[in-house]
Amino acid sequence: MVTFISPAGAALSATTQPVVKPSFKAQMLVAREDAIVEAVNSLLAEKGFDLMTVDEVAAKVGIAKASLYKHFPSKEDLAAAAMVRLLRLAKNFLAELPAQAEPLVQLKAVVRWMMQLQLAGQMPSLPSQNSSLRATLLANRDYLDSLLQVSDHIGQWIEAAQQDGSLNPKLPPLLVLYTLYSRACDPVLEFMQASGQHSDEEIVSLVLATCFDGLAQTAIKSSGL
Repeated sequence: MVTFISPAGAALSATTQPVVKPSFKAQMLVAREDAIVEAVNSLLAEKGFDLMTVDEVAAKVGIAKASLYKHFPSKEDLAAAAMVRLLRLAKNFLAELPAQAEPLVQLKAVVRWMMQLQLAGQMPSLPSQNSSLRATLLANRDYLDSLLQVSDHIGQWIEAAQQDGSLNPKLPPLLVLYTLYSRACDPVLEFMQASGQHSDEEIVSLVLATCFDGLAQTAIKSSGL
């Protein structure tokens, strides 16, 4: 018997329970779903939502289309699962950033991480206008909760950076947030990568400079480029 004491001083009792290991079947189901979401993420990054097909996902995982539908009932649900996975990675990344770092440094680290994912072919691409996909995402509690957590986290850094003067305080924080998010699907990254004139890290640094410092000559000098 384990006893916990509440802040009010009331004793709360709980009986320790042995850890129940998932059955082999349950573990296999989880492993298959992970493989499906991984395949969806790869195809969304490569082809986008409109061109990706359920048949391609099933073939990439090596299962029948009917088996795939047992896990995810629609193409929209597959995309939602990929976005939940991405947001889970984002939350883990945010949690690993040094808490004592300046807000602007934190924001640059987040944008750098997003661009690195895109250049590595790991950033899923979804259309901005698709009613069925939008409805599925809005109905997915894991997606909404995770998006809110990530946005709140980044939003706090944006407001702090505006307060300390490292970001323009006249800009609406929501505008800044959307601007930073847009770097995750910035076509400039792909164009620069295709040119072959710069390494991925150089591309990230260049786009990061234009994002935070702008295109003015004084901004370029201050960024060290």
